[in-house]
Amino acid sequence: MAFSIGNEKSVNPVLRISQLDALELNKALEQLVWSQFTSCFNGFKPGVLAHIEPEVKAFLWLILWRFTIYSKNATVGQAILNIQYKNNLSQTEKYQPLSKHQKLWYLIFTVGGRWLEERCYDLFSNRQLQSSCKIKYYITFGAGLLKLCGLLNFLIFLQKGTFATLTERILGIRSVFCKPQSVRQVGFEYMNRELLWHGFADFLIYLLPLINVQKLKLKLSSWCLPIAGLSNSENTLAARCKECSLCGEWPTMPHTIGCSHVFCYYCIKSNYLFDMYFTCPKCGSEVHSLQPLKYKIEMTELH
Repeated sequence: MAFSIGNEKSVNPVLRISQLDALELNKALEQLVWSQFTSCFNGFKPGVLAHIEPEVKAFLWLILWRFTIYSKNATVGQAILNIQYKNNLSQTEKYQPLSKHQKLWYLIFTVGGRWLEERCYDLFSNRQLQSSCKIKYYITFGAGLLKLCGLLNFLIFLQKGTFATLTERILGIRSVFCKPQSVRQVGFEYMNRELLWHGFADFLIYLLPLINVQKLKLKLSSWCLPIAGLSNSENTLAARCKECSLCGEWPTMPHTIGCSHVFCYYCIKSNYLFDMYFTCPKCGSEVHSLQPLKYKIEMTELH
């Protein structure tokens, strides 16, 4: 059906990002197939596939080629993105499937080339003959030259948007859409909410460290619970030193800051270290000096 639709209408060019995504999907599929295959040999002796690993990979890639390029004119990544190969050597703009020669040469360039690259080192590493060294040198030089040509082809691809790989350019095969692409309507309401929320969260993360929460809390508590018109008995130090002005408990190691209120040593010390402009939450006096309480409190006063 895809072929009939393509024959009726002109083909549409594929975006660069879609072609690159298809290549990445192909690599991910190959890694997934290889990992699943090697997991079948977990119970065997380690290194059982080391000597024949290039041949096993070539066999697996041959199977993938048979059921993708040979039968559908598209790789797995291209099929997911609604892309397939077109014979660009034909003069017509209508869709033309790949010829058998193009499919076979694609197999040789991709599967055979990778097999040769992985196997050539083992073939000539243990041989010290002069001819073997020359062959190894020529193969290494050829591999480097192919990589350089691949880089140049990629730069041309970024400019013109056709032939993402050197193999495609040599064989004259081009990526096109299988079906006409319809205009998609994208709703941005969810994206706008996410952007707004992330912006607000980043603003809070930046702002909260600048706010002295402890001082603000003490200031609000002094406003909400004002102390005024104290009686003469409450003005005595003995009455006030029964309760820490910060924690409200019996003061541990009672200290004063210069006013008539009493604090636990750890309460006042931690607050003063946190905020050097700390003021008394009861009367608003600043910390002039931290002095231990010298007034003696009898335990009978608690009753």
